[in-house]
Amino acid sequence: MSILLLILPFIAAIALLATRHLPARPIALTATLANLVVTILALSTFNGDGSFNYEVSFPWVSSAGISFRLGLDGISMLMVLLTNLLAPLIVLSSFNRQYNLENRYFGLVLLMIGALNGVFMALDGLLFYVFYELALIPIYFICAIWGGANRIQITLKFFIYTFVGSLFMLVALLAVYLKTPAVALENGLPEIAHSFAWEDLVAVQLDPATAWWVMLGFFLAFAVKMPIFPFHTWQPDTYVSAPTGGTMLLSGIMLKMGVYGVVRWMVPLAPEAMQGWAPVFLGLAVTGIVYASLIAFKQSDLKRLIAYSSIAHVGLIAAGVLSWNKAGMQGGMIQMLNHGINVVGLFFVVDLLERRIGSRSLFDMGGIARSAPKFATLFMLVLLGSIAVPLTNGFAGEFLLLNGVWNYNATLGALAGPTIILGAVYMLRAYGLAMFGETTRHTSEFADIGLREWIVLGALAGFVLVFGFFPQLILNLTDGSVNKILGAVQF
Repeated sequence: MSILLLILPFIAAIALLATRHLPARPIALTATLANLVVTILALSTFNGDGSFNYEVSFPWVSSAGISFRLGLDGISMLMVLLTNLLAPLIVLSSFNRQYNLENRYFGLVLLMIGALNGVFMALDGLLFYVFYELALIPIYFICAIWGGANRIQITLKFFIYTFVGSLFMLVALLAVYLKTPAVALENGLPEIAHSFAWEDLVAVQLDPATAWWVMLGFFLAFAVKMPIFPFHTWQPDTYVSAPTGGTMLLSGIMLKMGVYGVVRWMVPLAPEAMQGWAPVFLGLAVTGIVYASLIAFKQSDLKRLIAYSSIAHVGLIAAGVLSWNKAGMQGGMIQMLNHGINVVGLFFVVDLLERRIGSRSLFDMGGIARSAPKFATLFMLVLLGSIAVPLTNGFAGEFLLLNGVWNYNATLGALAGPTIILGAVYMLRAYGLAMFGETTRHTSEFADIGLREWIVLGALAGFVLVFGFFPQLILNLTDGSVNKILGAVQF
């Protein structure tokens, strides 16, 4: 199963990148739907006891203790579900835009989806790093080629931030790798190899000083990717400049790599430093929540408003996970999925509005609900999920996250809690300006959604309701793995 999740998008990506004559859109949609089918089949026989399912492993660079090893536990399975649930919708949403060299565009999208699956399934430290960096390459070209104004400058800033952060992670990985037990190679040569296997890296007991630096190295990489204040400055401009499909990939899936990395690699490899670093990390996360929420109030560009809203939401996810208790961890797991669904829906709404009226400014909108009631209804459902209204997908996750942060530190919980109200205020204000009131010259003939738009937005709105009514579906999936990680790493 796990190897198929890599092979299918990579083969389709190579085919599209190698030729201009293949029908790019049907191939991309078919490949992502095939990956979704494989994911559903994997879920149907998945064992959620915290062990790794569908594991494959074979030597890659034996002389360095590097193997090509993949597997899925509950946390990995959740992230693969997120990736492959959103991928067909992201591809389908791009059908409404015309792209020069569209074979290249859809090939890069598929390459990124394959790399993201690899990130979430890798059980070898260096393999994780390779996929982590590989995911950066296609999104760089997607943003640089098909982005908006100042795309080269903005994309270069994004690339530098994420690439430099990843180098810190590589150094941290090597520091732990060199402390794994050395094993003589089987070919009889005098060389010895350490190990990048996840279990071997986790088993290393670091001295406090080394653990301090190792955790900092990992944090710098993952904080940029999430992003956490003050490493967030690349995000709003990149989200606004990127084409809609790129923005969806970045916000819906790619930034979850950072939170996943904290859970899978950062804390398990350097638990000795967590007690010292946790107050700093949580303080930065909560600062980012408050800061981004306040900045979002000032935005009239709807796409930029959602970008800052995303910083606030992911900051809360990071704070809950870093609190390292059951409520915060489970809240982080379910909210990674739900935030991906909601933010992809919101950015699709922005794209639809921009295509209809040629503007993202809230002051150019108004009265749209009169002529587009189906669009207004689905937009409202996705928005309600994003502001965590009860019985929508955002509620259970944000409740658990706030509970986790409060249990760790009541002051931080008290600071983070009111930002949910702030989020509701600026999102409902944006909805009111766009959907109600008097029509403008831009919206007087606004057309309601068509079939493809109905499929994309309707599916996302459906997920908002399904996971709102049945959050236990996700909590059961991750419960065994969360218990196992929390039990193994205590501080």
